[in-house]
Amino acid sequence: MVLSGIHPIAEALRAGTPLERILIAKGAGGPRIQEVVDLARKASVPVRFEPRAALERLSGTSAHQGVVAVGAARKYADLDSVIASELLVVLDGVEDPHNLGAIIRTAHAAGAAAVIIPERRAASLTDVVAKAAAGALEHLPVVRVTNINRTLEELKDRGFWIYGLDERGTQAHDATEYAARSVVVLGGEGKGLHEQVRKHCDALLRIPMTGQISSLNVSVAAGVVLFEWRRRRAAKA
Repeated sequence: MVLSGIHPIAEALRAGTPLERILIAKGAGGPRIQEVVDLARKASVPVRFEPRAALERLSGTSAHQGVVAVGAARKYADLDSVIASELLVVLDGVEDPHNLGAIIRTAHAAGAAAVIIPERRAASLTDVVAKAAAGALEHLPVVRVTNINRTLEELKDRGFWIYGLDERGTQAHDATEYAARSVVVLGGEGKGLHEQVRKHCDALLRIPMTGQISSLNVSVAAGVVLFEWRRRRAAKA
């Protein structure tokens, strides 16, 4: 869903309609534009300033009044609402919406309480993601944060142990004693974990591989690690 015009977007924000982001034409201003910006900040919807031509391409019209909004498939959850849980999944720059949807589906099946994604340079909750999740978005909250590193620090302060999945990891995923409150961090396609994210992990895990391929698709790797976590927690219980 794409909305254009100041009044429709302002009303959507007041009504709590799930919005992915709001684009404002560079150079646009005035009290009505500022009202949209203020409402977006209050609703934690990212605001980006783009050339007017970009807004016209997205909305398909030049009568957008300098404001265009992109709808989200679902409303994002707040981090505080999922903090009292045993397992969270953090995605460090997963860009393919099919992978995001598959991870959401797998995370729900494995017993995770939520998936956490970054605001920028990552897939977001589009209809493609909802379709790939095959209904799991109805049951699993997705939290969007502005900074993954700060979020990991906050989770540590709340008592979580952070496990990053990395092909350079020193611990095998199936030889790890997972903490009672765990966060599994997965990197983006082809890039893996960012260096600063790796430094925020308490342990770096690898999936032992045979053959000539050194890594798995991120959604497959998520299933391997998350169900190993579930198996070990069930065995302890």
